[in-house]
Amino acid sequence: MTTSVAETARTPAHLAKELIASNGFLLARIGLGFKSKVLAKLDEAGFDPYHYSSLVILDERPRQTQAMMADACALDPSRLVAVLDSLEERSLIERKRDPEDRRRHIVTITPAGKRQLARLREIVKELEDEFFGALDATERKQLHELLVKVAADVDPRCAFYAKPAA
Repeated sequence: MTTSVAETARTPAHLAKELIASNGFLLARIGLGFKSKVLAKLDEAGFDPYHYSSLVILDERPRQTQAMMADACALDPSRLVAVLDSLEERSLIERKRDPEDRRRHIVTITPAGKRQLARLREIVKELEDEFFGALDATERKQLHELLVKVAADVDPRCAFYAKPAA
């Protein structure tokens, strides 16, 4: 007796109701799924999330010290140096000694860095549009507002973006 392909195809495993009822579990599962897609796409483009984050930070605040960037990225300063070395080798950033404190470096994004950042932003936007396709614009905005509220409570660096309680 032969078995058809349809008969041998496995149905997806079901998760336990308790796990689905947990906001933390769902957030972690969704986050890991999104992170894996972003990592893969950024890697295809020759970058990693720290490259992207560094360029975004410098685009928003053009003159940053390496210490401020390491703090903003929650990255060990020695690891940040490797990230910045990579970006500098590609002429996407520039580092210069701080004239007020020669021990520090001031980091700025270059015009080439701005162009590359625009390409990376498109990659991330496409992934977000795909990943959150089940939500309409209003739902996406509401989700974002709720996530910022939680993030501000968990990570003080996000508090600047949280709306004060009315």
